[in-house]
Amino acid sequence: MTEFLLLGTVELRGPDGVLVELGPAKRRTVLAALLVDAGRWVTVETLIDRVWGEDVPAQARPSLYAHVARIRRSLAEAGPAPRLRRGPGGYLLDVPPDRVDVLRFRQVVERARKQECGPAERAVLLRQALGWWRGEPLAGLSGAWVRRTRESWGQERVEAALEWAEAEYRTGRHAGVIGELTALAAEHPFVEPLTAALMRALQAAGRAPEALACFAVLQKRLAEELGTDPGAEVRRVHQAILRGEPVLSAEAAVPAQLPLEVRGFTGRTRELARLDGILATAGRQPVVVSAVSGTAGVGKTALVVHWAHRVADRFPDGQLYVNLRGFDPSGAAVTPDQAVRDFLDALGCPAQRVPADLQARASLYRSLLAGRRVLVVLDNARDADQVRPLLPGSPGCLAVVTSRDRLAGLVVAEGAHPLALDLLSPAEARALLGRRLGADRVAAEPDAVEEIVARCARLPLALAVATARAAAHPGFPLAAVAAELRESHGSLDAFTGGDLTTDVRAVFSWSHDALTPVQARLFALLGLAPGPDIALFALASLAGLPRPATRAAVRALENLHLVEEQEPGRWRMHDLVRLYAADRGRQDLAPGDREAALRRLTGSYLHTVCAALRLMPLDDMPPVLGDPAPGCLPQPLATQAEAVRWLTRELPNLLAAQRLATERGWRRFVWQFAWSLDQFYGLLGHVHDRVAMWRAALAALGDDDPPDVRMRVHRRLGHAANHAGFHDEARTHLARALDLAEQADDHPNQARVHIALAQTYGQQDRLREALEHSGRALRLLRELDLPATKAAALNAVGWYEARLGRYGPARVHCEAALPLARASGHESIEADILDSLGYIAHHTGRHTEAVAHYRLAVTRYRRSGSDPWVADTLDRLGLAYAALGRPTQARAAWTESAAMYEAQHRTAPAERVRHRLDRLGSADDEDDGEEGYGADDERDGWTGAGA
Repeated sequence: MTEFLLLGTVELRGPDGVLVELGPAKRRTVLAALLVDAGRWVTVETLIDRVWGEDVPAQARPSLYAHVARIRRSLAEAGPAPRLRRGPGGYLLDVPPDRVDVLRFRQVVERARKQECGPAERAVLLRQALGWWRGEPLAGLSGAWVRRTRESWGQERVEAALEWAEAEYRTGRHAGVIGELTALAAEHPFVEPLTAALMRALQAAGRAPEALACFAVLQKRLAEELGTDPGAEVRRVHQAILRGEPVLSAEAAVPAQLPLEVRGFTGRTRELARLDGILATAGRQPVVVSAVSGTAGVGKTALVVHWAHRVADRFPDGQLYVNLRGFDPSGAAVTPDQAVRDFLDALGCPAQRVPADLQARASLYRSLLAGRRVLVVLDNARDADQVRPLLPGSPGCLAVVTSRDRLAGLVVAEGAHPLALDLLSPAEARALLGRRLGADRVAAEPDAVEEIVARCARLPLALAVATARAAAHPGFPLAAVAAELRESHGSLDAFTGGDLTTDVRAVFSWSHDALTPVQARLFALLGLAPGPDIALFALASLAGLPRPATRAAVRALENLHLVEEQEPGRWRMHDLVRLYAADRGRQDLAPGDREAALRRLTGSYLHTVCAALRLMPLDDMPPVLGDPAPGCLPQPLATQAEAVRWLTRELPNLLAAQRLATERGWRRFVWQFAWSLDQFYGLLGHVHDRVAMWRAALAALGDDDPPDVRMRVHRRLGHAANHAGFHDEARTHLARALDLAEQADDHPNQARVHIALAQTYGQQDRLREALEHSGRALRLLRELDLPATKAAALNAVGWYEARLGRYGPARVHCEAALPLARASGHESIEADILDSLGYIAHHTGRHTEAVAHYRLAVTRYRRSGSDPWVADTLDRLGLAYAALGRPTQARAAWTESAAMYEAQHRTAPAERVRHRLDRLGSADDEDDGEEGYGADDERDGWTGAGA
């Protein structure tokens, strides 16, 4: 059949593959202008515009008719060819889309993007589609329409290439994409995702130095030619390569969270077959397996993790895992809210895009899973309510839940498949001993083996502890191990009343009796420690021991399976072991020893947080804590990147430590934690958690706390409440903070409170009050050497003046603010000022200047991590482009802005921008420059810290 080629030189090939002469460039442009709308009518006016643009000759129509006539001859020369028809609507070239290479390219790319298409098939399709590109599209042709079309198609090619690289990456074919990505990155040197994808592929292929060289070239080129730095995604890839970590796509992260399999797993043949059967009959429907239920220590987690590893290849888009700690002896179960947020992190969702409430987070989580095949393991659930928000909602995903509860509610309401897990059979229990102790040793003492199995009640956890003791002493007869079990006594009181079919305290107490006094004390303290796990420095602080002694003691506990090192340098306990350890802590340790240990641990966390913040470019320094208490060992941190990693990894433990301080009435620790974590919470975008933290700090204040601390707590709580949308609460606390700052004659903090009040009033569209507070802040700062705060105040005054239509004085204030912000190095404040200047320029008719300000503001926001404000600036950038008559750029800015608004669950501005996109090209677009600047405008005043 006849083929039309546009992805290179414009060519017509007959059924025999022979090229047909098409004539001069203008005629080939006419053919291309028809082919892009193959099968649809194209008006004569449209064709003339595409071929000649603004330079339309007097004889354009006769020339067009002549070119059409010659094209008909070429079509006839090619053999049986599509008809070129003339009608009232213009011309129609009756060509099937799959005979035009660019249309065929789009069809195949769309097939690859369908949700049922797995990575391997997607890679094949995209590789095929990219193979039809022969060079620069529409090569040899010129004109405005050709340039726009060529640019648009080039973007489609880049997007397809990135998706192809991602698909190949997921299937392990890293090296196969390097050549294509290298060529594309050279063609498009400023398209940063291409460089990021190339760096990922080079690292995965073992060529990390070349990946780092790519970053250096990009960084130099951007600095020299555009005056900017690489964006956040390329920097993230660069940092991961420097750390030697694998790099996943931020937008399509493939989580692999399954824990390591339990060593020596054996048996459970019937249960594994049952899980296989459920998976086989699942089809394309989401399935929940809830009845992996049973008593504590029966091996639910071991079974599910073992099975999950067996079937992981059936879920190419990843495996999510969370230990919900539903029956944690500390009562610190993982909330659905926290679990969903952790899953969003694993799926590559930036923290700034995570919604505030659980329902919205769950909706975003399910949206990210849509079209993907992901296995979700929800371990140790308390009840159905803890699980429901974590269940996927789309075909292709499967959730497996383990619990001590039967979760009947999930079976009834969600159609979950129950699978009750019983004790090991005698044969399976003996096989477990054989796997761990050796078949010969077990076969030599069958009676002792039977007694060990009976004393451990065929409970896998108890058997694991008993075999650890036997494995540690290979010369001991198994009869001695059985005798020790026989002579032990005691019970786990929390698991009486039918939950356990036998008493396992004997196993734990026997293991405990084998510990030295130092090891036993560490074991008991671990049962009392807050948080899901613990690192070495924190553990040493808890014990009040040097790190080497702590490491030796915890290794002894690990050898007896009393703790697990689930990742290097971090330990955690199984629920039952932790319960027993907590009982021992309460029984064996003096109250003063327990209190001092927990204070040392809490102090260690707090001192490390403060040290981490001093490494970060933040406005507000952490509280002065003084020297650590004896035995308190803060974690040493050397770089900003190391500080951010530590804060991110330890956040659950830090919050648990603050809760412990609240419960025990350690009031100063509570507000010091809030003060120290506030900046980090701001960077993460966790606005509601931040409000809760400061509310706890306020409740912990006492009469002996100094007024400046009380002022800070009210100011920070007001600032946090404002950003969470609690404006009345914000004004109340900010008014109290202002009163305290005025009593102390503290001008800097008075100014900061006024800026925060301006933000609060600005977000409520009370602009005159916002301007009044901004002006007060500026007057207080006139004689103070606080350039960043003064820049924020000047910009706030200028911003609200502009919002009120006073553009002349607004420009004066904002232009005075800009050098102060740049001198102090605060890029988020500089971005605010640039955004304000762009707004002022746009509303005074200087749209080209507005575009320049807005584009630089977007760069600064992204570089400083203030992504939530990028959407607003892109929204305004689109208005400036539209006013300049540049609809392509306006569409690009608004498309990205709308996507960001929707990701941030800001419905009203998202709908406003979508409406603009629908209207793009109409005369109304240039008249709506005032639209949308009111209560919906969330970029009010100062995004910088310290307000």
